[in-house]
Amino acid sequence: METNPLLRLSLIARSCLQRRPTLLPRLPQYKRHLSLTPQTAAPPSQDQPNPPRPSFSSSLSALSSSLGASRPASPNLNALAELPARFTARALVPPHHLHIYSTKHNTHISLTRPDRSPIIVVSTGNLGFKKAARGTYDAAYQLGAYMMKRIRDSGLLTNPPSKEKRIDRLELILRGFGDGREAIKKILLGSEGMLVRPRIVRVTDATRLKFGGTRSKKPRRLG
Repeated sequence: METNPLLRLSLIARSCLQRRPTLLPRLPQYKRHLSLTPQTAAPPSQDQPNPPRPSFSSSLSALSSSLGASRPASPNLNALAELPARFTARALVPPHHLHIYSTKHNTHISLTRPDRSPIIVVSTGNLGFKKAARGTYDAAYQLGAYMMKRIRDSGLLTNPPSKEKRIDRLELILRGFGDGREAIKKILLGSEGMLVRPRIVRVTDATRLKFGGTRSKKPRRLG
């Protein structure tokens, strides 16, 4: 039995509209055929001749043209060239690096220049923590707050010394999975890191992983 091409088209479009109902307002002239509720076609009258049936290709081309007319215009790529020069110049500046080395025994924070030469290097021992206290969360938190204060007071963010460059872009490099890792993250997301946080452009995890390699140290046995 021959199937009406328009009915086939309405069945295909109805299945698409059930997945994406937002397409329905774009097809005003097909609302009668593409409604989400199934409709049964009335049988043709015997007195009146059957109307001419549109071909399947013509119906499909009309549907495609109506969909294409409602698509948004493509973005103007030439507008990227009209950005202010300060944005493009800032993107070309190599970033400084803030290294967070956290182990279960200690936490080290280093601020380096783009060429990796050090500017400020501190650890929990510089704050007076001794032995096992150096690996605690509280020691790492105080170290992070102290480091943010050192960076702010040195003027590297606003008015750096003559031999230093201002920190416009900063890369955060995390290494290790000690308590200091989460402590420094909390510092940067809090009020202490309010001036440093907007300058971070990249976050890198530099934790060293061994694939094979040399034999590991024997596990420590307590008791």
